[in-house]
Amino acid sequence: MVNTQLFQTLKGAMSPSAVTCNAEQAPAYAFSARHQLAQLAATGCLSRTFYANAEDQLDRVMALVQELDVSFVARAAIYGRESGHMKDMPALLAASLAVRDVALLNQVFSRVVDNGKMLRNFVQILRSGAVGRRSLGTRPKKLVQHWLLTATEKQLLNAAVGNTPSLADVVKMVHPKPAEAWRAAWFAWLIGKPVDEALLPPITQAFERFKRESAQGVAAEVPDVPFQMLTALALNPAQWAQIARSGSWQMVRQNLNTFARHGVFDLPGMAEVVAAKLSDAHAVARARVMPYQLLAAFKAAGEALPAVVREALQDAMELALANVPSLQGRVVVCPDVSGSMSSAVTGQRGSASSRVRCIDVAALVAAAVLRRNPSARVLPFEQDVVKLSLNARDSVMTNAQALASIGGGGTSCSAPLALLNRERASVDLVILVSDNESWVDARRRGTTQTLREWDALKRRNPGARLACLDVQPTATTQAAERQDILNVGGFSDAVFTMLANFAAGKMEAGHWVGEIEKVSLAAQ
Repeated sequence: MVNTQLFQTLKGAMSPSAVTCNAEQAPAYAFSARHQLAQLAATGCLSRTFYANAEDQLDRVMALVQELDVSFVARAAIYGRESGHMKDMPALLAASLAVRDVALLNQVFSRVVDNGKMLRNFVQILRSGAVGRRSLGTRPKKLVQHWLLTATEKQLLNAAVGNTPSLADVVKMVHPKPAEAWRAAWFAWLIGKPVDEALLPPITQAFERFKRESAQGVAAEVPDVPFQMLTALALNPAQWAQIARSGSWQMVRQNLNTFARHGVFDLPGMAEVVAAKLSDAHAVARARVMPYQLLAAFKAAGEALPAVVREALQDAMELALANVPSLQGRVVVCPDVSGSMSSAVTGQRGSASSRVRCIDVAALVAAAVLRRNPSARVLPFEQDVVKLSLNARDSVMTNAQALASIGGGGTSCSAPLALLNRERASVDLVILVSDNESWVDARRRGTTQTLREWDALKRRNPGARLACLDVQPTATTQAAERQDILNVGGFSDAVFTMLANFAAGKMEAGHWVGEIEKVSLAAQ
């Protein structure tokens, strides 16, 4: 008699066999070249992750750039910057255009290089030789010059913070020729040449006066310059408070503990001032803050921070997640809490590594979906589903911390689907948040166990959809892309819009890659 375990009768359409392997050497499905680049554009930080080092990521990006149509590379760069809020990867993709298609670089430059930090990233990547050249070249040089010649004084001052290269290095490289006297004087001041201070623009003049008065012990008004330019000076608590009042939303979020150390919150009313800034809806929207950045600030908040400031961070989180959709039907969200999810979400960068781990982002997505969809079910998993009860009325921050505190174990992406099948549960949408490196449920041949379980669930729930959200730059998935399966990468709030469109059946063929292909290349 034939072996029925080996030759099982399967209902429904045949699913493809997994013919590649993931980083754990378990069977998986390979993303297309376009999807791989999209994944890197949205999640790649060119730093060491749990499964890959920075050099591997760079090599993979450059191989994909050479393989793919240059217009898709340009669209991926714009998407990575405008929707993914990424920095290094969009700059790298834009720099690659300097070698492959300078006319296209001219079209997308201003949308990718939208501040001084991105300008310095772009220049450093080009001069490193990573994209095949060590000089800027005529067109890229003109684009950099144009940025320098059109930036405001405030933009130039912000760009002047940081090295490798410094903005002074950039100016020396491209030799901008300003038409305005103030800009010519400012460039001379930047690179250390003698300059008539009266010709400098107002904020820079104020900074020079402040340095002189501080050296004389005069308590002067703090100029509106990036606070990093002031840290070498002896500032009193009132001056630090002035920095907190005038600073950008992101700067204040990043320096709460610094303000606490310098006595800002000991001054009457300053805790409330900072809290009001952090929880201002318009400021949160303008800052393009990623939800995980608020989680980072909350996790890093020291004991010296007043309760009102800590609560404002939670309020800001709710604001940052305002576009999390209210999803129709029966929703299940499955955050991966296995051991590999313990790595920093933006990769290892020594002392500069983010304190936010992949597991924190997975937990944050689950908590955010639960917040807007109180009837949603949350099934955290590692090698099996982990039992955990959450209250939908608790804050996103509270539930995210509860989920992220689990951690450990192997990875079985099929585990939550298997549980739903054992329960014969009715499901409309399953959201799987993982690094996709499943291995506990590995099979020797054929379809992955994740796709087998999904096919079984689909037979009971024909209209169900599976969204696989990957928070690390990987090249494989456990569930091959098809009409009812979406694979999307990233950890910005743009992902929630993708999930809503997919759940509502509004995405065209190609899903996420199709959305990137629709990005306009026209300068805005």
